Amino acid sequence: MNDHRTSSAPALRRLLDLLATGAATEDFADVLAEARRQGAPAQVLTEIDDATWQALRVHRTMRQHRRREAELTALFDTAGDLAASRDLDAVLQAIVRRARMLLGTDTAYLTLPDEEAGDTYMRVTDGSVSPIFQTLRLSLGDGLGGLVAQTSRPYATPDYRTDERFRHTGKIDEGVLDEGLVAIIGVPLLLGGRVIGVLFAADRSARAFSPDEVALLCTLAAHAAIALDTAKALADTRAALSELATANEVIRAHSAAVQRAEQAHDRLTDLVLRGAEVPDVAAEVAGLLDGEVAVHDAEGDPLTGRAAVAEGLAEAAAASREQARAVRHGEDWVCAVLAGQELLGSMVLHGRPDLDDGDRRILERASVVTALLLLLRRSVAETENRVRGELLADLLTAPDRDPAGLVARGRRLGVDLTRPHLVLVADPGDAPARERLAGAAARYLFGSRGISAEHGEAVVLLLPEDGTPPGAAAARAAERLARLIGAPVTVGAGRPAAGPVALAAAHAEGVRCVRGLRVLGRDGGGAAATDLGFLGVLLGDGHDVEAFVRVALGPLLEYDARRGTELVRTLRAYFDCGGSLTRAKDALHVHVNTVVQRLDRVEVLLGRDWNHPERSLELQLALRLQLLSGSP
Repeated sequence: MNDHRTSSAPALRRLLDLLATGAATEDFADVLAEARRQGAPAQVLTEIDDATWQALRVHRTMRQHRRREAELTALFDTAGDLAASRDLDAVLQAIVRRARMLLGTDTAYLTLPDEEAGDTYMRVTDGSVSPIFQTLRLSLGDGLGGLVAQTSRPYATPDYRTDERFRHTGKIDEGVLDEGLVAIIGVPLLLGGRVIGVLFAADRSARAFSPDEVALLCTLAAHAAIALDTAKALADTRAALSELATANEVIRAHSAAVQRAEQAHDRLTDLVLRGAEVPDVAAEVAGLLDGEVAVHDAEGDPLTGRAAVAEGLAEAAAASREQARAVRHGEDWVCAVLAGQELLGSMVLHGRPDLDDGDRRILERASVVTALLLLLRRSVAETENRVRGELLADLLTAPDRDPAGLVARGRRLGVDLTRPHLVLVADPGDAPARERLAGAAARYLFGSRGISAEHGEAVVLLLPEDGTPPGAAAARAAERLARLIGAPVTVGAGRPAAGPVALAAAHAEGVRCVRGLRVLGRDGGGAAATDLGFLGVLLGDGHDVEAFVRVALGPLLEYDARRGTELVRTLRAYFDCGGSLTRAKDALHVHVNTVVQRLDRVEVLLGRDWNHPERSLELQLALRLQLLSGSP
């Protein structure tokens, strides 16, 4: 048996043990040194030296395999994180931490571009201790990261402070110095050939990074790019799902609104087919919209609902007409009721300040139905008015020819001529306006039981007597008719009358009132004979002296009767004496101061104009008529 000093077998066994235990590299050199100490022959030493070199190769290969195994394990773990986690921050943090661990660096970090700010910022750090470094923002193109982003290639520097390949800035250098970094490697995060970020690993001492380390960091960067892209895709998907859900809600709401509008249309159409009137439509819409609905005519007067006209209603109706939609008006909604471009009126919804599009369309559809009803009513009224107008024309032309026949015709047409009626005579004064007045009169009487007809050079209106004073009715008609035709209309009223002959006489009185208004320069006004003073006595068919006296001297007569004074006698004496206070006091046998005091009281009761020429003429005429009538 060979002596162990002349054999290499023990040394070879030792080398195998070192390989098996994963000993350090320097331990392999100790095997050759030990053989030399023991005096091994040169041939044995050569064999041991060759075996040591081969063992170191195997050792290096095994170490590379172990490192590659660790790298692969880390990559598989990263891939698992990508598959299992939806938290982008957690995935990026894990990638940066593994990069630091696998490369054995002091720190690792990842930067991303900020498209709104136009720079890049620290997204994730691991191993960093500097607040300045952790919040660092870099302008595009600055520092090692800027070089990586511009070239789309990895770059490594053993000493950042002295490397002149990239642009240094004070802010970046301050952050690197505060963190104490020296060796830095950066690799791009590539997505479709576009750099979307940079992954870094850095040491606080000088170090050269191997190609394997660069390749490993590039692989981790690829995973980070995938994580970012996946997160963006998930965010886009969530946004799309959210938009889809919103759109679905909108579609559902729109579908419900359309269905509700269709149901409302069916109900409104059914009302029309059943012969409903405007108040019925308003009540139905109020129920549908859970509010209160009022309908006004073109002049703003209520056809149904609230009696008061809302302030600014005309402007709101005009805005609705222009926009062809219902418009907000304070706390209410106003929708114009249109027939083509003609404004028939307006529909006002109260109590629903917040109206959605569906309910708004219901209100607009209801206004169309209301317009249809108003047109139907107008058409019927115009037809009836033409027939009744023929009756009125015959009554005014020959009232005594066949009074009973006229009364019978009136009853067949729904007009009871035996009941008191008011006759209004309307005259615009010129032919073009007169042509428009006939239609305006029909519109004015729309919805009432009155009738109208052209007669002579005027339009005559016959209205059932409702207790309104004739003068007030004439004034109201003059104002409304003027608005309808856009020109002044003078209206005279006869006294209330019943029967064909009396009605014809009332018409003649109305004609005389129109002439009297013109003589007095009151064109465009409306009045009855009793409103024209002494001229009314002359124009009135019955020459109502007592009414004239009562109107002119009424306050004085009442005062004398209540207080036992002599204001009327004093006024008569004053006028009889030609306005002389001295002569009047002699005629009355009183002191002149008493006359002055009594005339002051007359001024209080009759007004300051009592002594003006026109007013004094009326007073003197009234005093004469009172005296002639035998009144005290």
